[in-house]
Amino acid sequence: MKKTPLSKNHEELGARMAEFAGWEMPIFYEGIVLEHKAVRESCGVFDISHMGQIVARGPRVSEWLNRILTNDTSVLSDYEGQYTLMLNEKGGVIDDMIIYRESADSFLLVVNASMIEADFDWLESHRDPDIELSNQSSDFGGLAIQGPISEKLWNGISPDCPLPGRNGIARYDDIILCRTGYTGEDGFELFAPGGTIADWFQKFIQHGAKPCGLGARDTLRLEKGYPLNGSDLDPAHTPLEAGLGFFVKLKTSVEFIGREVLETQKRDGTGDKLVAIQMIGKTPPPRHGYDVLNPENETKIGELSSGSLSPSLGVGIAMAYLPRERSKIGTKLSIGIRNRSFPAEIVKKPFY
Repeated sequence: MKKTPLSKNHEELGARMAEFAGWEMPIFYEGIVLEHKAVRESCGVFDISHMGQIVARGPRVSEWLNRILTNDTSVLSDYEGQYTLMLNEKGGVIDDMIIYRESADSFLLVVNASMIEADFDWLESHRDPDIELSNQSSDFGGLAIQGPISEKLWNGISPDCPLPGRNGIARYDDIILCRTGYTGEDGFELFAPGGTIADWFQKFIQHGAKPCGLGARDTLRLEKGYPLNGSDLDPAHTPLEAGLGFFVKLKTSVEFIGREVLETQKRDGTGDKLVAIQMIGKTPPPRHGYDVLNPENETKIGELSSGSLSPSLGVGIAMAYLPRERSKIGTKLSIGIRNRSFPAEIVKKPFY
């Protein structure tokens, strides 16, 4: 397994480590619930050094990216970012990412850890001759600082380097600050050379941020209904099926990869839909891969793509792709857990 530049720090803090996307990553330190609540109530710091950074440069790079990605980069000004998706020819999701415009001819793509090489190869295979691509993932370590006091904490650490505005990016010497996040709370990401990221990690902890692992990162994002690539997003489902139509710009004239399939779904409707499911009453926590059942006859109608106990709500929450006719809010379901079925219903996102 690959190790991040913070591997020694995790060991010293007694983190429970496990494999994720080919990396040895901390799952939790003191406990998932404690770390989850720290982010909701104050501030937590996550190691995201496993995520990838790809830079695209060229005189018409925005036009080229618009033929590869679903969102419209032409609306971005310098130092602004947006959520977007990269699709295959059938409209299925290869990866979701945040893209930042640093200048008219330079964009930074922050991509999922498990997809760095696949994303780069896909971009390279569709690259225009005047576009330069650079995979800079191994040059950076990364931290996600998330929680309602994250800005105050940063101002105490580095008052001369103000955070960018929401969805913005800023560079100061050898660090990059990105004002986004995956928890639903205010926060930002800090990318720095691997040799210095441990110093930043320690500074955040010394100023009151709680070190948090991937367990809390998963429960936090699920409570907000944020999809996880490889679970809730995959090459077999389109952004429209995943409820991400806001990030698909079909009103523009740009022919991006997968557009034709999405236009058909927009016109005729999708076959499946990613829905939010909440357990009813006291039940075991739902997990990825559990069967979703029709409660009338206990026949299988889908599988959970994500699932967990919600620390904020105290109930099980999950997501699943279900047939469109079974996807309305309020629809009653059963979830198969350990050879038993438990009641659930479809609810509106976000859960929290």
